[in-house]
Amino acid sequence: MMRLLSVGLTTLDVIGRPIDRIPERGGTQLIESIVVVPAGTAGGTALVAAKLGVATAIASAVGHDGAGRFVRQEFERHGVDTSLLAVHPTRPTSTTILTIRADGERPNFHALGASAFAVIDAAMKKAAQSAKFVHYAGIGGVRLDGGPGAALLADAKLAGAVVTCDLIGPGARTMAELERILPHVDHFMPNMDEALFLTGTSDPRTAAEHFFRLGAKSCIFKWGGKGAYVATKDNETVLPAHRIDVVDTTSCGDSYCAGFIAGLDRGFDPMTACRFAGAVAALVAQGMGTLGKLEDFDGALRVMNDTPLRQDA
Repeated sequence: MMRLLSVGLTTLDVIGRPIDRIPERGGTQLIESIVVVPAGTAGGTALVAAKLGVATAIASAVGHDGAGRFVRQEFERHGVDTSLLAVHPTRPTSTTILTIRADGERPNFHALGASAFAVIDAAMKKAAQSAKFVHYAGIGGVRLDGGPGAALLADAKLAGAVVTCDLIGPGARTMAELERILPHVDHFMPNMDEALFLTGTSDPRTAAEHFFRLGAKSCIFKWGGKGAYVATKDNETVLPAHRIDVVDTTSCGDSYCAGFIAGLDRGFDPMTACRFAGAVAALVAQGMGTLGKLEDFDGALRVMNDTPLRQDA
């Protein structure tokens, strides 16, 4: 039985490391590794959640192309339900090329594709109303903004779902869409830079209170190597990140969301779920691509309990 419905951006990621320069003309440069994986704020969260043992379905779209077939195959290989992964007849699969530098920076190139034009149909509505968790990562979707996404979440909440929300990347319409979405969101989970940019402040608490006024019940701002800032209307805290050797941070935010949901699904309180999410992100950051070095729930639990935290955060 499905527990999590992940809605929104799904991409194919092509990741190479280390790439500190592009060879001139037709030159070739040897690098350590290249991986090809499903990703995206919805797709990455779905893949990691399934790896953590959460029965997960992805609601998005891919193209009628080789990239789309590969994404579907990889989802299914890891146990993600793809019955709501539509095939767009004319648009290609959304694809990103990421060039990971030796210092961890990751300039990237993105080709907009099918998932930006995903639609909400009757089957998706039915799934949202039967899921325990709905993760919404569709803000910016051409066919989702302006009311359809908010209506989907309103119905999910009415049916008893816990709703989490992440951002693809703030744009001109993001705040207007958040005004529609956040009244139906239990846990708003952007990264810190996005939260501060959208609210025009340098203070996390001020940013959180802005989102509370729009309807969010809690705010979890992912903060990279510093960990995460967690706020409710009455409290706030910073949970430091684990002390690790970072290889690739590409899908760390998506894996954090998945870890948080998996923790809640196992009965953790929200603060413990955030700690578990940090451990999941730490495992992903130590390898390449969406899954990194993540193996399973128990492995992430060991990291949460045994791996030291950064003291400088």
